[in-house]
Amino acid sequence: MSGIDGELSWRLADGGRSLDSGYKSAGHGIKTPIKQPADGSRLAPDNRAYNRLLRGLRWQGERGFAILIGRWKTLRHTTISPRRIGDIVAAALHLTHFEYKYLPESR
Repeated sequence: MSGIDGELSWRLADGGRSLDSGYKSAGHGIKTPIKQPADGSRLAPDNRAYNRLLRGLRWQGERGFAILIGRWKTLRHTTISPRRIGDIVAAALHLTHFEYKYLPESR
């Protein structure tokens, strides 16, 4: 692999999650953009490429969640435990896939 595909594989090889810069120090495995230096200088080309790759991945997750909360009003403002919300989101995702007739191949 080379170019952007190689860079993407190298940067996200550990299965990390991509978040926006508001999640600074979010924890192990969480990929956040590299911020602009405080002195106003430009980021190095590899750091700019890394940020561009994260943007390219993050929009997919944001779009998916927008579809879910647009369809399932209960997900908009929830007070449920963070431990249990995953099961509810998973159920909503499966129902949305069923509704859109996007079902994974049976194995």
